[in-house]
Amino acid sequence: MPTATTLLSDKDSHPLRVGFAGTPEFSAQALQAILAAGFKVSLVLTQPDRPSGRGLRLTPSAVKQCALKHEIAVVQPRSLRLDGKYPDEARGAQVALELTRLDVLVVAAYGLILPSWVLTTPRYGCLNIHASLLPRWRGAAPIQRAIEAGDTQTGVTIMQMDEGLDTGAMLLAEPLAITQAETAATLHDKLAEQGARLIVEALQALPFKTMVAQAQPVEGATYAAKLDKAEAALDFTQSAEQLARRIRAFNPTPGATLQLPDIDAPVKVWNAVALTIPTQQATLGTVIGASPEGLDVATAQGVLRLTELQRAGGKRQSAAAFIQGWTGTKKI
Repeated sequence: MPTATTLLSDKDSHPLRVGFAGTPEFSAQALQAILAAGFKVSLVLTQPDRPSGRGLRLTPSAVKQCALKHEIAVVQPRSLRLDGKYPDEARGAQVALELTRLDVLVVAAYGLILPSWVLTTPRYGCLNIHASLLPRWRGAAPIQRAIEAGDTQTGVTIMQMDEGLDTGAMLLAEPLAITQAETAATLHDKLAEQGARLIVEALQALPFKTMVAQAQPVEGATYAAKLDKAEAALDFTQSAEQLARRIRAFNPTPGATLQLPDIDAPVKVWNAVALTIPTQQATLGTVIGASPEGLDVATAQGVLRLTELQRAGGKRQSAAAFIQGWTGTKKI
């Protein structure tokens, strides 16, 4: 599929009536770019405020904060299903969408399933910013799963949404290399910038029908399952290379953890490298060496060197600093 190019200048762009549905920072960056390009955003859908911080105070999403700053109407239904658990909230959202008479609804990491009535309400339907090169990594966690799998390339796809799970026709796509040191945090930021730029190009082109929708290939589809806290515990029956990728993929959330001697709570691992040195038949998951460079842990294949760690309730530390305060090293 061809990559995106700038199709129209801001001054030539059609005055679309744009709506936006999104929740986290990835989405907020796209909303900011759309507004900066001069588009009128009439309505924002975002998830309800969530408890956050030590005080568990209700906190608006990054998208809501951006919308309020620009005095855009915000609707926060818990569901959009008219026959679901919160039908009154869904009907309220339906009325708001119909009254705004949108030309297009941009969707980015919203977090709610869009039923058919949402997809068909805007004149041009709904455009999704998806953080992968579809059909690879459809689903909730494409950034993390790409790193975990060892992919060397990902990207952003602008997709015309249908009722399937990320199965709609592709309008624009642009690749992005995944470096060997990439974490979910660093890749997120790159893809957020890329997605924000591409959705502006798509909106500029939309009224002039200069984009050609292409159906996704039948082959090559993979599913990016939602992240689960239970995945945080490192499984040392995997290879050191697999574990190093997993640590980078789960940085910063849900994190990667292991249990160390003389420490009650699991320790979070922020960074690690895979070494090909032999483990000398050591028990999997045991520390076989400690130095200022890191803690060496035996795996099914190779050694995983932990270079940055964090105790529960403590600060992130280099391996050298961590080892100084850990009595477990005396047992090595």
